[in-house]
Amino acid sequence: MTPARKSDAFGLLVLSGLVGLAIAFTHAEVRERRSGPGLREKAALVERLELTDLSLFTDARYARHPSMADLHTPFQDSPMSVEHFPSGTLILPPPHLRPR
Repeated sequence: MTPARKSDAFGLLVLSGLVGLAIAFTHAEVRERRSGPGLREKAALVERLELTDLSLFTDARYARHPSMADLHTPFQDSPMSVEHFPSGTLILPPPHLRPR
């Protein structure tokens, strides 16, 4: 028996990747169909209760609702205090609070 060519190994790798991709898309479609009614109910609840922003982070109140933040909230302990929440470095202030 002759040794396998490198192109055969590459073809097998590409084929397995395509099969994995097809499985991922199929799984996503099945999950979407199963959770569709629940998501529509949640969307209706959010609309009925008139909920505002999505809570992005749980550590600091100014990071939970960035659109509700003000300029001095991160420095409420001391004007020279350093940002000690990691989420504060991940999001920018709302556009109306940024310097022009």
